[in-house]
Amino acid sequence: MTEYEACILGLKMAIDMNVHELLVIGDSDLLIHQVQGEWAVKNPKITPYVQYIQKLGKRFRKIEFKHTPKTQNELADALATIASMIKHLDTSYIDPVDIEVKEQPVHCTNVEAEPYGLPWYFDIKKYLETGTYPENATFNQKKLICRMALNLFASGKSFIGGL
Repeated sequence: MTEYEACILGLKMAIDMNVHELLVIGDSDLLIHQVQGEWAVKNPKITPYVQYIQKLGKRFRKIEFKHTPKTQNELADALATIASMIKHLDTSYIDPVDIEVKEQPVHCTNVEAEPYGLPWYFDIKKYLETGTYPENATFNQKKLICRMALNLFASGKSFIGGL
């Protein structure tokens, strides 16, 4: 359903921008072929999505749906997931998303506040130095600490990231 919701959102945005000709590229074989009427819709939960996409498609002078393999469409897949999570009171408004392509992998952690006055990396640094986890850490928290520690190392008093 995420793919269908993202497609609907994209079509609505294109309509709002007065686009007349559109090429829709997706990695869902099922969505592409169902919307084009080439494959039957067997899941009744999907039927309204397909019908709505087809209805929106009629608002364009020319619209084409093209399939691309998932391996070539990772960015679009991530954007589709993000798009399906957008909840806004005004459904016709969407905050713009800035995308920057990096040459090397990057990791980003957003920290709203430092708990207990400790820096965000405290548990990772302690794990690197002593090999121990926080006393009440859950299994998932331990996995996260371990995973984040893979790309970091302690050097004296410094905390250095290495990719």
